[in-house]
Amino acid sequence: MEVATKQERITDMKQRMRDIYLSVSWREIVRTYFNKSVPWFQQKMYGIDGNGGVGGFTPDEAAQLRGALLDLSARIRRAADTIEAPAVGTPFN
Repeated sequence: MEVATKQERITDMKQRMRDIYLSVSWREIVRTYFNKSVPWFQQKMYGIDGNGGVGGFTPDEAAQLRGALLDLSARIRRAADTIEAPAVGTPFN
């Protein structure tokens, strides 16, 4: 895994996310957890900056992404757990 040490940036995040990259709505991750633009996030994922130089995630941004994925995984787990529960209320339309 590549980590640019000059500014402590993680430049290989897309590679690290390869197992889930196509399964996650990154647009929703960006909107919900970062309040940034999708192009900003894509540049981070690809390890470039807006000028084509080396970019990537700072340690704080990486921690924020980790927290977002942990929150999303907990939400998915809660939704999965409701499948085993008996139906209550009216059907979802």
